[in-house]
Amino acid sequence: MKFVVSSTELLGHLQGISKVISTKNTLPILDNFLFKLEGGNLEITASDLESTLITKMSLENTDGEGSIAIPARILLDTLKEFSEQPLTFEINLETMAVVISSEKGKFSIVGQNGVDFPVLPSIKEDKKVAFNIDADILLSGISKTVFATADDELRPVMGGIFVEAGTDKITFVASDAHKLVRYQRSDAHSEENASFILPKKPASLMKNILPKEEGKVDLEFDDKNAFFSLSEYKVVCRLVEGNYPNYNSVIPTNNPRKIRIDKIELFNTLKRVSVFSNQASNLVKLELTGNQIRVSAQDIDFSISAYERLNCEYEGEDMEIGFKSVFLLEILSNLESSDVVIELADPTRAGLFLPSETDNEAEDVLMLLMPMMINA
Repeated sequence: MKFVVSSTELLGHLQGISKVISTKNTLPILDNFLFKLEGGNLEITASDLESTLITKMSLENTDGEGSIAIPARILLDTLKEFSEQPLTFEINLETMAVVISSEKGKFSIVGQNGVDFPVLPSIKEDKKVAFNIDADILLSGISKTVFATADDELRPVMGGIFVEAGTDKITFVASDAHKLVRYQRSDAHSEENASFILPKKPASLMKNILPKEEGKVDLEFDDKNAFFSLSEYKVVCRLVEGNYPNYNSVIPTNNPRKIRIDKIELFNTLKRVSVFSNQASNLVKLELTGNQIRVSAQDIDFSISAYERLNCEYEGEDMEIGFKSVFLLEILSNLESSDVVIELADPTRAGLFLPSETDNEAEDVLMLLMPMMINA
């Protein structure tokens, strides 16, 4: 088996799928890329059993067919040091010897039999749901929500993005019980109502490869697995099993207090003031009076405190509310608008954070943050 490939093109494809490879693989063969040559097409696979990434390259100069698993680390480290040039791969499928010939030398590696690489799962036809979605919509849905997923082994459903496909819209939801993000698009839909929970790792992997995509992503899933087919990649992942909590029940609907404030100004104030907050709680206090918001923090243990006043548009009675500054900064950094609208009911109920304007009328973004108790 033999093929010639561009060094930089091959490196680009390998880097695109290499992040799926785990440092704690239970199967040694998963430390390898699976190379499969068939009919002038080179298919390369990387997997950690839970998630699998596949990429394809069309090659003009090939001879023979077959598959072999090649060590990922040594191949990546080698390719990074090449300038752009054609590389010839010669593979003996009996001895698993791999010889890579460059313009100036040869590099020898020993691979493993490709037959030993785990086989991809299949979608059950009787439980299959299929639809397509614009790559940029899928990217936005993942990017806007993945930061809010939880790292909770006891509640695995919270460690993924809940994707709810309806006949009129698609909804992406993530929550760690402190913050919640709901992202909806009315310009995407499915022929039937269906949902699944996408684990954080494949979601993060797709966040990296989707920016290069244009057009549609074909999506197929059943009760166990999901297949995302892109132009140059295929992502296969095992879904999180379980029922996602009723997220709508925690979103407060009656919020008489409304604030509109410059997002960057509030963000920068929080960055400065939060330095003075208690390192364990990260509590910052927001005091709303008239058309001003007072942002303050203190750490009694070290006798330090700080506050800043900001102008804002405020409707409602005066109030004080506390938030964890780390979460509040995360939410503000993921809202894309010049101003942020904050809707509040009382100091014990969740605050809603909304963009003041959007470039896309089909897009609906809602972020929620639970408050913290303020010690009198």
